[in-house]
Amino acid sequence: MQFIFVRDTDSAVKLESAIQKKIEAWQAAGLIDAATAERLSAYETAHERRTGLQWPVIVALLFGGILVAAGITLFVAAHWAEMSPGARFGVVLLLVGAFHVAGAFTAEKFPALATTFHGIGTAALGAGIFLAAQIFNLHENWATGVLLWAVGAAAGYALLRDWVQAAFVALLVPAWLISEWQIATYRDDSTLVPFFIGLLSLSIAYLTARMGDDASTTRRLLAWIGGLSLLPVAITGILMTSESGLSYRQDGSPLPVATAVVTWAVALLFPLTLAVLWRGAEAWINVAYVAWAALLFYTARFAAIFYRGNDNLLTMSLLYVLLAVGSVGFVWWGLRERRRERINLGIAGFALSVLGFYFSSFMGKLGRSASLIGLGILCLAGGFALEKMRRRLVAKMEATS
Repeated sequence: MQFIFVRDTDSAVKLESAIQKKIEAWQAAGLIDAATAERLSAYETAHERRTGLQWPVIVALLFGGILVAAGITLFVAAHWAEMSPGARFGVVLLLVGAFHVAGAFTAEKFPALATTFHGIGTAALGAGIFLAAQIFNLHENWATGVLLWAVGAAAGYALLRDWVQAAFVALLVPAWLISEWQIATYRDDSTLVPFFIGLLSLSIAYLTARMGDDASTTRRLLAWIGGLSLLPVAITGILMTSESGLSYRQDGSPLPVATAVVTWAVALLFPLTLAVLWRGAEAWINVAYVAWAALLFYTARFAAIFYRGNDNLLTMSLLYVLLAVGSVGFVWWGLRERRRERINLGIAGFALSVLGFYFSSFMGKLGRSASLIGLGILCLAGGFALEKMRRRLVAKMEATS
């Protein structure tokens, strides 16, 4: 039960080409005649065009589901104080169960609507978990609530195998790990480096879950999540680790060894395990990027260029060199596995690296007008050159695929 997205132009062309090659092979082998080949080609092309939902329907279902969930939330919140604890718990159970029941009834006739209902039901499960804790005054570790929500989403994915449940799992499992980390390392900056190493490595693992022409809906979803989170995680990690402590809490007490060991183990092993499961032997590139992330954030930690005003040209240059190397590596990775999004991210990362180096090293040393002129020239000339390079690389990739 899942949305069946209409394929983009490139995918449709590739699919029609593959079908046509099969039909031509059957005709050449004498299995079918020319008339049958023509009818098969017409049928397959028409069938392919009928199977996809058009984007207005997808948008309507997406926003309709969000609006229904928001409206029910507002209605319940407005009357929450007037309800008894039993009535509140009944409403919670009703919200969690009703949408899944509606999804089950619409699964055969309208699978996309069923996916929407099941998605709202899983979202309601999270609200129900925390509302139940409030109703019965449960004083538990709040991260456990996120874990229960993730378990529910995992059960939903195991039963339904749809992309919405996969999205919940992909977001809630890291959210649970982050919640546990935040509780275990409260007011402790010393674990920010391994934290961001793990988070950036996880974004890369999500991004690279899709290999070659793999059209799995779940892997496409993971690639979107990884692509959208990669640059924000890298930038935020550089900014925050530049001020992180090395081995002490803010109150001056030493970092517990067990906490440090668990933090490092999860940061390194969790994304690498996923990479091995999804990519097999090709996960060696993910291992290399974990090492790159460690160098990046430790360099940012020691350079401390964003908040402390340290003018150490060597460490600053090393930081931007690492960013450039990582960006070029993504371009190479995209060419190797024929993935356009990695090429685009690599080009974007390289452009941000150049802009960051200009802002930190040159802009403050020039006059106001000269710095603005230099920035304008850099954006115009650099943007033109990078876009031209990106198009050439994408064309090269498509020519070799």
